[in-house]
Amino acid sequence: MKKTFLIRATLAVVLAAFSSTAAMGQSESDSTATKTKNKVVDYLADHIQVHGYAQGGYNYTRKDGKNTNTFELKRTLFWVNAQFTDRWSFLFMHDFSSVVQEYYTDFRATRNKTLTIRLGQFKNGLSLENPLSPTSMEAIDVYSEGVTFLTGCGSDPLLGVQYGRDLGLSLFGETNNGKFRYEIDVMNGQGINRKDGNRAKDVIGRIEYRPVKGLNLVATGQIGRGHAIAPSLYNPGIQLNQNYKRDRVTVGFDYKSKAINIHGEYLEGWDGDVSSRGAYITGNVPLGKSKCDIVGSYDYFNFNTDLNMDQHKAIIGLQYWFFHKCRLQVQYVYKSAYTANGAFIHDSNHAVMCQMQIRLDYMNRKLQ
Repeated sequence: MKKTFLIRATLAVVLAAFSSTAAMGQSESDSTATKTKNKVVDYLADHIQVHGYAQGGYNYTRKDGKNTNTFELKRTLFWVNAQFTDRWSFLFMHDFSSVVQEYYTDFRATRNKTLTIRLGQFKNGLSLENPLSPTSMEAIDVYSEGVTFLTGCGSDPLLGVQYGRDLGLSLFGETNNGKFRYEIDVMNGQGINRKDGNRAKDVIGRIEYRPVKGLNLVATGQIGRGHAIAPSLYNPGIQLNQNYKRDRVTVGFDYKSKAINIHGEYLEGWDGDVSSRGAYITGNVPLGKSKCDIVGSYDYFNFNTDLNMDQHKAIIGLQYWFFHKCRLQVQYVYKSAYTANGAFIHDSNHAVMCQMQIRLDYMNRKLQ
């Protein structure tokens, strides 16, 4: 009741702000305007879901013989999902520590879940991890090195920071009581809030199969053509504003049970004449009924197989769920020394990361 009252009151204030000027001096229509406004508020309260989360903490890092430490706010996201009908919805997501992340509309074309059409800006379906929310990931630095590099989450200068999202069209659905799920994306390939840099589009395919309870097998692939927005140490053969081949393939698994949650993936990518590949395995083990988990991860990625630009990363830590989707995390992160064809680039990296995550959701009972 309190949540319902809060969202209705918030919507009423917003609508009142927009309508106050028009209502001034129109006493005869005040009653009609108020009734109309109340109907709109009631409709929105019954059809809108509100979500938000924040992640921030403290990091200590030793890299190339230098020590740094800082408090930081990593993400502050807020999104609203409007369910207009049982088939048609709209979502808007903004990161207050960054930029607008997503805005798209979904339309379910079939009576069941076989086919839904999505249009707008959203996470691409490449890799097992990329579509997942940071609030469900074990690692404080979120995704594996391979996923971050290949999906456009930020480590490849050729792509820039795309947050794993893009503008485009998606067809997705599921069959056999959810055992099979597919997704086909046609996207710009240039990232969020950007027009396409060339005339080609990226096509991304994703297939998921759940043979038994708790196990999900995932295969994804991409055929595309990139447009470089900056030079890259990992791929010196591609120049600024050059169009280049950008293909990817991944295979992975995700297993969840009361005793362990674990997922892993093999990834490979081709940018022009350069190939990159890697694999990771990440998981957590609950410690009885303490609401505390041991978290661990091993991650290997070779950014340029011709130059042997490989890196190893290991994570060990604890997380404590103190309220629903809210947690405290402490992790030690090690990254190996980085070389290219035997030439030194930078020393090994040691870090201690601490993070608090707060997530809250308002979901009207009619929409659950």
